[in-house]
Amino acid sequence: MASETTQPTDPSRTVLFNKYEMGRLLGKGTFAKVYFAKNIQTSESVAIKVIHKDHVLKNHSMIDQIKREISVMRLLRHPNVVHLREVLATRSKIFFVMDLVRGGELFSRVARSKLREDLARRYFQQLISAVHFCHARGVSHRDLKPENLLLDDNGDLKVSDFGLSALPEQLRYDGLLHTQCGTPAYVAPEVLRKRGYDGSKADIWSCGVVLFVLLAGFLPFQDENLMRMYRKVFKADFHFPPWISPDARRLISRLLVVDPAKRISIPEIMAVPWFKKGYVNPLDGSEAAIEEVVEEEDLKSPSKPAFFNAFDLISAMSSGFDLSGLFETEAEGAEVFTSRAAAGEIVERLMGLREGGVRRVWRVREFKVRVEGERLAVTAEVFEAAPEMAVVEISRSYGDAVDYRRFCEEVIRPALKDIVWSWRGGTNGESDGNGNGRSGSSLSVF
Repeated sequence: MASETTQPTDPSRTVLFNKYEMGRLLGKGTFAKVYFAKNIQTSESVAIKVIHKDHVLKNHSMIDQIKREISVMRLLRHPNVVHLREVLATRSKIFFVMDLVRGGELFSRVARSKLREDLARRYFQQLISAVHFCHARGVSHRDLKPENLLLDDNGDLKVSDFGLSALPEQLRYDGLLHTQCGTPAYVAPEVLRKRGYDGSKADIWSCGVVLFVLLAGFLPFQDENLMRMYRKVFKADFHFPPWISPDARRLISRLLVVDPAKRISIPEIMAVPWFKKGYVNPLDGSEAAIEEVVEEEDLKSPSKPAFFNAFDLISAMSSGFDLSGLFETEAEGAEVFTSRAAAGEIVERLMGLREGGVRRVWRVREFKVRVEGERLAVTAEVFEAAPEMAVVEISRSYGDAVDYRRFCEEVIRPALKDIVWSWRGGTNGESDGNGNGRSGSSLSVF
């Protein structure tokens, strides 16, 4: 296994996995530290969150939180959501490689003073666009507040911290969420009542509190006594300062509605004239535009597949070093297989998928394919591991985990079985495409 860091000639320079040069400490919490880092190959700046595994393993709630954050952030590629680039691990530490967002928290801006209405509107528009994208993929954030909204170099908003977010798998038999979480001053009344709630509607309430704070400079519901504050939340008992415009007041009044069934929806928010003023949808409302944004770093197609080095292959194919064993349920993990077929042939086979409810297949880039079904989408990417061996990673872009697992078992595996050398952790012999079966662990490739 690759060492955690390497120490070049310069002892002050620490390099992670021969890829990231670690820099100054940006911040720290109870279980994690965040560092500035630079990609050695591209010179691009990133942020790396470092978590010690022993802290995680001692705290079951933190295991769930990290599992959830990884699963959710894999689904979300939006201009106003912090991008999780990759997750690396050694025997002792976990490394989240993320976008570097230099502008700090939106909270810091509001703490100094209220915002101008046009600036508050811009941030709110970007927040709603991101939240709408999350909800369309079944993700509820559940902790929206200015502290979790970051600003980049261009002053654009980025939603962060998905540790308390919820996926469809967490819904109970009644179709509702039941975990009480979030920050009290921003939490919807139905969450506080502990009777089950719709996560997306609860997020809309939190967006209403955020908008009020941006325009007013203070919280709509506040009291030194927590129970008195809750009583105000239950009644939506708040008062507007005189400087908030009538149009903004009307929108906030529709956001902070106690009955979630009567609360304004995101499509309705986007139709409000106050919201529409100067609004530019970063996704342009079309699936093609979504794919363009989602894969914006892949617009220039390479002439050959990306290289899948030995450490990557061991991590993907061996249960001993596979992060999914610690952070994902089996239903959420990526499917990985090796093949002796040429990368172009594998891509053509993927492009030819038509059975099992496949609605649309398109090439995101030369060696990356998106397959869309009725209720889910999966992405398959081909990597080169050796001159005569490819590694294919299939992951869920969005949709239910059970549907994803069924799709892989009933559609993808049968369609590709004649070009598969070995599936991750597989014990049954698989053909390599030349009639030569292989058996045993995927690590037999070494």
